[in-house]
Amino acid sequence: MPILLALDASSSACSAALLQRDDAGERLVSRFALTPREHTRRLLPMIDEVLAEAGVTAAELDGIAYGRGPGSFTGLRIAAGTAQGLAYGLGLPLLGVSTLEALALAAHRRHGVEHVVTAMDARMGEIYVAAWRCRDGAIEALLAEAVMPPEHLRLPPLGEDDGWYAIGSGWSLWEAIPAEVQARLGRHDAESEPAAEEMVLLAARDYAQGARPAAHESQPIYLRDQVAWQKGK
Repeated sequence: MPILLALDASSSACSAALLQRDDAGERLVSRFALTPREHTRRLLPMIDEVLAEAGVTAAELDGIAYGRGPGSFTGLRIAAGTAQGLAYGLGLPLLGVSTLEALALAAHRRHGVEHVVTAMDARMGEIYVAAWRCRDGAIEALLAEAVMPPEHLRLPPLGEDDGWYAIGSGWSLWEAIPAEVQARLGRHDAESEPAAEEMVLLAARDYAQGARPAAHESQPIYLRDQVAWQKGK
């Protein structure tokens, strides 16, 4: 059974998690902290901590996973660089995991919700957003990942069971969300950030399905092709 390590620095949070599955069952060890502007300093110690707690050496790992985005440009580069360095050095596959899908899985695990719309604050008056159906641990994308002004958000129809759970920092822009979208949301959680704990579970799913991407093949997903900064006059 594979032993997988995941790490994330895509938001104001920094996290690492290790998943170990064998005949005795499953063991999940994780660290998570809100550490704005301290990701470089905190990420490697977190990795050491989860390895030590699990009693696993880096040489015993079967794969590395990381939050490939969308998210903070700087944070994604930190996570990608750290993950690629580990994967190259250990000769392991590197699995990029969607931060928005990780948020959807977090909502499903915590609350058992089926329909989840995930949004992260993309700055510059925009959000990263996607929508998902979560059922029996499986996740299906209902709205492809995109970056947009929050006032442009529309949700796909669900039929009679038209209730969405909303999660992620993008919902801090609640006042800009269209009224018709607000009316379709049962609850919203603007405090949660993506975490390596869910990412390692998603990576284990992909690994079980045969995913073995080489370290050089994995790239962060920014969604924005070009970011323009304008200096105030």
